[in-house]
Amino acid sequence: MVLIDGVCHFCQGAVRFIVARDPKGTFEFASLQSDLGKELAGGTGFEDSSEPNTLVLIENGRKYVRSAAALRIARRLRFPWPLLYALIVVPRPLRNAVYRYIARNRYRWFGKDDTCPIPPPSVRKRFLDTGAGQA
Repeated sequence: MVLIDGVCHFCQGAVRFIVARDPKGTFEFASLQSDLGKELAGGTGFEDSSEPNTLVLIENGRKYVRSAAALRIARRLRFPWPLLYALIVVPRPLRNAVYRYIARNRYRWFGKDDTCPIPPPSVRKRFLDTGAGQA
């Protein structure tokens, strides 16, 4: 399960990127702004934020955030993306500093919506909170 900032254009693009490279349909998604997203993000510190600045991956009952989530997602995508997982050897504080820089600037660089848009039909079935107009 991947929890994303549903109003962020960069994050919406990340979902499309993941879906296109995940032909087995391994990943399901929810917006961090949705009730389900807030519930699932519980304990990460991002469940109550109106402008979540992270990505959350729930894998085998464990929650991963920021760069760890992104790298763990990459390793389960179609080749060559799993090669990025080698970056896990970079110290977490350094990886997360880069992640935070991008997260801090993503609205300015890529834009955002006022509410979470309804995903396109090809992606909608993989969203568990398809009341996606929530924010």
